Amino acid sequence: MDHSFKGKDIISIKDFTREEIEHVLDAAETMEPILSSGSEMLGGMVLATLFFEPSTRTRLSFESAMLRLGGAVIGFAEPKTSSVEKGETIADTVRVVENYADIIVMRHSLEGAARLAAEFSSVPVVNAGTGAEEHPTQAMLDMLTIRKELGRIDGLNIGLIGDLRYGRTVHSLAYGLSLFDVKLFFVSPEVLKMRQEVVEDVRRRVQVNETGQLESVLPVLDVLYVTRIQKERFADPAEYAKVRGVYRITRETTKSMKEEAIIMHPLPRVDEISADVDETRHARYFQQARYGLLLRMALLALVLGAID
Repeated sequence: MDHSFKGKDIISIKDFTREEIEHVLDAAETMEPILSSGSEMLGGMVLATLFFEPSTRTRLSFESAMLRLGGAVIGFAEPKTSSVEKGETIADTVRVVENYADIIVMRHSLEGAARLAAEFSSVPVVNAGTGAEEHPTQAMLDMLTIRKELGRIDGLNIGLIGDLRYGRTVHSLAYGLSLFDVKLFFVSPEVLKMRQEVVEDVRRRVQVNETGQLESVLPVLDVLYVTRIQKERFADPAEYAKVRGVYRITRETTKSMKEEAIIMHPLPRVDEISADVDETRHARYFQQARYGLLLRMALLALVLGAID
């Protein structure tokens, strides 16, 4: 089967088949030796990072990935330093930047912004998170983490907990995981339930259990994927105050978990996982960040045609 990614936009996890996702995960595993030795496979190529929203891991991991593969990086991490501040449109920004770069990685607060950028850009566009909509490369690195740490994805019980309404990482991850043979558990307060269109779509392929009670599902989970309650997505501070801290994972909480179960988090965390969990055998959120680097190295190499 042809898995050619050369020149492909990475906008939504829904654009990918299971075979294509597995191909990316396989490619990420081949990047492990390059982490220490480096490579010139993307020598002479330029990545432009257009970050209209704050980011630490996503932006730095894409930049590190490009540099480790011998490429160069340009861009901005603060829209106030760009012509957007003067009123320039997304379309005009990408039509200018495509002259300077071989690939564009973009984060934006508006849903659909990355797809719009891809329509106007002649170079590939990678969605690094748009609004509360999607974050496809995060979903891929999450699936890589699960596969590396547990040896498989099929047959697992996976719980997504916290802000499932506004959390773009969980939307992409739910779509991606639904291509595998898994059972999904969506754990959230009523006001932060997974979007209905996501639930309906995912339910066509896998079993979905929705609940507000973490205690009831914790003992059966192989993966607990924790997300923070995102204050910045709430229009009303009073609504945020009602749900802040509704789930808190502590060392005590982990005693109800399967011995081999893992805890993941896309980070940053606020207070939803206490620091005393970091030293337990379940914690995998810092390893996730490392897998994110491998995954993004693979994606850049695939999209820019350095590997097949």
